[in-house]
Amino acid sequence: MKIQPCVIILSIVMLFVVYRMATIQYEETEMEATSHPFDTILDSGTSEPRVGYLPHGIVHSRSDMEVKPLWLAKGSKERNQSYRNLLAMPVGIKQKNNVDIIVTKFLSENFTVILFHYDGNVNEWNEFWWSKNVIHIAANDQTKWWFAKRFLHPDVVSIYDYIFLWDEDLGVDNFHPGRYLKIMKLESLEISQPALDPQLSEVHHRLTARRKKGRVHRRVYGSQGRRKCTSKGPPCAGWVEGMAPVFSRSAWRCAWHLIQNDLIHGWGMDMKLGYCAQGDRTRNVGIIDSEFVVHQGVQTLGMSSNVKKHRTGRGTLDARVEVRRRARSELECFQERWDRATREDEGWVDPFLHDQRKDKKHARIL
Repeated sequence: MKIQPCVIILSIVMLFVVYRMATIQYEETEMEATSHPFDTILDSGTSEPRVGYLPHGIVHSRSDMEVKPLWLAKGSKERNQSYRNLLAMPVGIKQKNNVDIIVTKFLSENFTVILFHYDGNVNEWNEFWWSKNVIHIAANDQTKWWFAKRFLHPDVVSIYDYIFLWDEDLGVDNFHPGRYLKIMKLESLEISQPALDPQLSEVHHRLTARRKKGRVHRRVYGSQGRRKCTSKGPPCAGWVEGMAPVFSRSAWRCAWHLIQNDLIHGWGMDMKLGYCAQGDRTRNVGIIDSEFVVHQGVQTLGMSSNVKKHRTGRGTLDARVEVRRRARSELECFQERWDRATREDEGWVDPFLHDQRKDKKHARIL
């Protein structure tokens, strides 16, 4: 059958129309992808990022954990914001008396306080006058680092100058938050912890033990277990322990990214915190001796009634043993991730590589 010329012409016209429509749609898609209308973009007239199509004046890029009243009574004022510091602490109701002492001391210095309830118990804290003035977050059998990763994002806590991420089993009779922060600022510390009373505390590393002379120390010499502390690296220098770290705003932004979302025990992370010290970790990380605490060493992970003994087909498991087994496994996993990341990031340069080489050379000599 012979095709009519008009049919051929009509087919060509339709093909041309379809081609033009596809071309126009592709160009529009490219323009939208380039302009990012619903994403953060740079304004051509300023170096500040633009959020979508919002005008700069309406953008509020910071947040906090402050409790706000539903209304202001006549003559009342909102809470004084002259001090902007945060205490975040995992707590269980069995440690309520010690927590009461800690919280009361920090609130007297106008801290914001967040309590992470790892036993899920919130209501029983209402007996304390301060309970309605702090933030309560509850999740059963979770760790401090699990809570911190999910609820202390740097953008949310960016209003705070310093973040105290403490355990609940610290005695604070000889500790004053205000004096502590003055020393931290005077010494230009980005990461610190209060020294531990060596007579009353469970001390795992000599670096954290209090020295009676001086207000701060940054390094320890001599034997450290099987290791001789001749290095400028952790745990001999540039290091704090996980039970009572204090971070500057900049240091916390880095440390938060170091916390692995799925590694909830945080083992191994303390050895890398020096990379968040905003410079020389041997100078910017330190132990404050004049404001010291007692580490009571109370075991809480795996000790709640609903997980202490867990029955399986093979019998009853001790939860504390299983917790430590997982923590050790996470330590190995964290180190493997660190090693892989340093190999694969071609643009990364280890700022402490020179010190590490000197340590290895000295170790060979010994």
